[in-house]
Amino acid sequence: MTWIAAVARLRARRESGVLVTVAAVRGHAPRDAGAKLVVGRTETWGSIGGGNVEAVAIDRAREMIAASKPEPDLMEFALNDKVTNQHGVQCCGGTVSVLLEPLPVVRAVAIFGVGHVGLELARILARQDLDLHLIDTRSDILTEERLDVLADAVAHVHVHHTPLLPEEVLAELPRGTHVLIMTHDHAEDAALCDAALRTTHLGSTGLIGSAAKWVRFAKRLATEGGHDQATIDRIKTPIGLADITGKDPATIAVSVAADLLRTFEIEGD
Repeated sequence: MTWIAAVARLRARRESGVLVTVAAVRGHAPRDAGAKLVVGRTETWGSIGGGNVEAVAIDRAREMIAASKPEPDLMEFALNDKVTNQHGVQCCGGTVSVLLEPLPVVRAVAIFGVGHVGLELARILARQDLDLHLIDTRSDILTEERLDVLADAVAHVHVHHTPLLPEEVLAELPRGTHVLIMTHDHAEDAALCDAALRTTHLGSTGLIGSAAKWVRFAKRLATEGGHDQATIDRIKTPIGLADITGKDPATIAVSVAADLLRTFEIEGD
């Protein structure tokens, strides 16, 4: 398997890893500069030459995975018999620099409701390295022609047409997915809020709408849904930045996207 395919496999599995590259070689070494190795939690793909260099790099890569270390690391190896090694002697006579680059699990965002605001929001978020899930009950909203504006997306876009119960998609979303609820139907929004609060593996949940809408929803979540106040407070509403007050879809989408990206930065601290 090529290193590119290995990275793609980790991403598809939503598993973190480390890309290990021979950055520089001086003198003799098992592999030339540019050789690559992909390290996952339990598997590896490719090789940077075997022996002590590769074994130590794998050990360090797995330490980085366990620590969720976001910064790259650079390791230097002298290949001679005077160096004390962890995994045997390599005496090729050269020196090797090895770059370790983390491959974190990409964030996931789900937009429930791909109407005017939802589509504008999808256009913005599609420029980010995300798994972007678009969910709507209306088939005409999810046509290839309408979603063609996302054709050059950086994000991996997943489209879900759920004509009856969109809340069932919540259970299928990756762990930590940030959910944004903005459908065309307040009853659908309410059902999604209730289901999101019962789905424990999600990230944040945001709801578009007015204060009056939220008063009704919060009361219903408490009385009919049986949720306590602390649980209800997990839903953020209104979504977006408070000091951006425009109401056209593109402006709302920019505000919501900026607020979400700020949440990402807080998570990363």
